[in-house]
This record gives sequence, structure tokens and C-alpha cells, in this order.
Amino acid sequence: MTPDKKVKILATLGPAIKGIDDIRQLVEAGVNIFRLNFSHGEHADHALRYQWIREVEQQLNYPLGILMDLQGPKLRVGRFADGKVQLQRGQALRLDLDNTPGDSRRVNLPHPEIIAALEPGMDLLLDDGKLRLRVTAKHSDAIDTEVLAGGELSDRKGVNVPQAVLDLSPLTEKDRRDLAFGLELGVDWVALSFVQRPEDITEARQLIGDRAYLMAKIEKPSAVEQLQAIAELADAIMVARGDLGVEVPAESVPQIQKRIIGTCRQLGKPVVVATQMLESMRFSPAPTRAEVTDVANAVAEGADAVMLSAETASGEYPLEAVQMMSKIIRQVENGPDYQAQLDVGRPKAEATVSDAISCAIRRISGILPVAVLVNYSESGASTLRAARERPRAPILNLTPNLNTARRLSVAWGGLGPPLLPMDVVPRGPPGAGAPPPPPPRPLHLDRTGL
Repeated sequence: MTPDKKVKILATLGPAIKGIDDIRQLVEAGVNIFRLNFSHGEHADHALRYQWIREVEQQLNYPLGILMDLQGPKLRVGRFADGKVQLQRGQALRLDLDNTPGDSRRVNLPHPEIIAALEPGMDLLLDDGKLRLRVTAKHSDAIDTEVLAGGELSDRKGVNVPQAVLDLSPLTEKDRRDLAFGLELGVDWVALSFVQRPEDITEARQLIGDRAYLMAKIEKPSAVEQLQAIAELADAIMVARGDLGVEVPAESVPQIQKRIIGTCRQLGKPVVVATQMLESMRFSPAPTRAEVTDVANAVAEGADAVMLSAETASGEYPLEAVQMMSKIIRQVENGPDYQAQLDVGRPKAEATVSDAISCAIRRISGILPVAVLVNYSESGASTLRAARERPRAPILNLTPNLNTARRLSVAWGGLGPPLLPMDVVPRGPPGAGAPPPPPPRPLHLDRTGL
């Protein structure tokens, strides 16, 4: 066993990844868990990529996690008679339920739940926040707005409603079909988009049951407001900075990220920081200095994992992006202040046996030259509590449950390869006349540390 990075890498798969060899290279470069983005691609595409991951897992004798990311509701304006219009600051624009092609004075908004939720004085954002409208009047089937920030608006551009909670399920009919397919495949994690309130987690949990773990994506202001309750219900949290950065002021995102990481660490729930971490590496073999600092800050703040999106899904340098992210993580973790910073933010222990033992382990690993902390767990719950303490020594989880090893691939604190499954073989021959021993159970060693 050789010490490896403790913070994990979640990589998105897409057309840039051509086959098993590419998957293997990404794993050897540092990927711990793969993301299947169900906003794109067909079921057959995801099934093939799932098969590639599992084949590499067999080749390397190394548990790999798989996360399916559900698309969620996509709120969009309708179409324009000329395909697009130019909106000027200060002009009036009506959004209504009439599906007639629009013009510069009105356009269809095929979402009655948005019209029902909005009130005069609230803002709408169009096309990823490039255009901003303010509601001036509300009707039963339309809203009147004033353009605050204008520009070109074309067919089917997205709508964000940051100041209202919509009476809308996070699970569309497409999501329900995708979810059934992914669970049948055997994904380890489900990422839920468009989370607005704790009830959304309960709804998804009823469909998922115990077939996978549930990761809530925090991308709505209402979800930030109810973060504690949502995090308590979910198994993990993703800081989805794409839509979040549209719906809240950009300068608020770093503080929200810190708050989410702190909340998850207190609860002992894994937290993933996502979106545009090495965005320039889609087209460049080297990142910007700002991107390197962004990844480093997420690691230093105590995130369990950092995510690559288009960088590995459709970028020109997917392997280089993973290699760079691994280098940044190791550089931060080997720095003189990393452990001290984690210790400052150490969460308060609860009055439980697992927390008492985990706290003691953290102290011991800081005093003695401990090479590795070994934890045996069927479910992984006790190792999550150990990781919550962020000890100096890497954590190795031994489990007879392969699903546990895979699902914990997103959590902080592990060891690198080689990690080989071992057979638990009875010691000595069975006694005379005794029944034969049960077949050996594989003992899975998870490099994630959990």
C-alpha cells in the first residue's frame, strides 16, 4: 500500500472517452468515481459506459463508484416567430401560456407553476442569467415584466426563478424512466437535480429505496436556505455551482460553498464541489492559475471530492485534466498547513461509541507515526464517522460488501493501489464429521478510505 490523495476525483463520462483503455487511464491517473450525466446521451450509451467501468474494476481489482446524474426539470421560454429577438433595457415583455410563436413584446412561458409562484417585484433570469426581467404585474395566465438587462433571446432558452419556490417535483417523467434504468443497471449513487426543499429528498428516496445512495445537488437559493434539513436527509451533497452561480450573486458562491462543506462535515456526509473546476482544460492542456487555486481551495476547505464535468466528458484533454487535478490535490494535502486547517474546522463529536473511537483514532494518528488506519465495516457507517475526523493517516476500509466499497468511493481519506480483493478463508481444516465451511466471502479494500 502506498499513500494516495485523500480527496477524491469524480469524473464525468461522455464522447471524449472512447473505451475501456480510456477508463483505465483515468483510474490510474486518480479517478475514484464516474458520473453518467443523464441530461445527455441515450440509455444504450450509459449502459456501455457502465460496462466499461465494471470491466476496468475487474481488471484492476479495485472498487469504482458510479453516479447517475438526473436531469431534473428544464424550464424554458417558447419559440419566436423569427427564431430570436433583441430585448432592450427598460422595455416591457409579457410571458404567457399562449404557445403562439413570440416576438419582442411577448413570448410563451409553458410553465404555469412559474406564473403561479411569481409576484410583482420578483426577478427572472433568462439564458443562464445573461438577461434579467422584473415582474411588474401578474395575471392568471401571464406575467408582465420589465427588462433590466437586455440582449439577444432565442428559442427555448432557459429560465431561472431565484426568488420563488415552485410547486414542481424535481423528478420529471424522463427522470423517473432514467432512474428506473439506472437502478436496474446497478449505479451506486443518484444525484438529484432541482432540489428546493427537504420533501424533494423524501420523494426521491421513496423511489430509490436502498438500491443506491442519494446525493442532493444544491443549486437553488431555497435549497441553501434549508441546507441543514436537506443534508440530514440526503446521503451526500453536491455543490452544483453552475445553476447556483446563476441564481445567487456570483460573489456569494464562495461563502455558500464553505457553508455547505462545513455543514456536511458536521453531519459526516460526503460533499462534492463541482462545475468549471478546470474549465479551460476543455481546450487547453494547462489550466489557468485561477482554476488551480479554485481546486486547491476546495481541497483545503475539507471537501470529500472534486468533480470534472465537460473537461473529461467532451474536452480535448481528459487525461491531462485528471492528472492535473490529482497533482493539485496532493500538493495541498502535503502542504504544511493542510492538517492544521482541517483540525480548526473539526466538528463537535456526538455522544456515540463510533464518534468516541473516531476521535481517539484521530488523536493517536497525530501523535504516533501511524502508517494507516484500518476499519472493518459492513455498511461503511463507522468509516464515514472516522473520515469526518479527518485524521492525519489515510483510512483503509475492509468490507465484505462490494456495494459498500463502491458507494464509499466518493468519501474522504484513502489509500492508493494496489488494492486486491482477498478471500476470507477459514483457518485450519474443518473438524471430523463437520459440515464443509461456507464459501469464502470477498474482502473488498476501498482506496477511498471508506
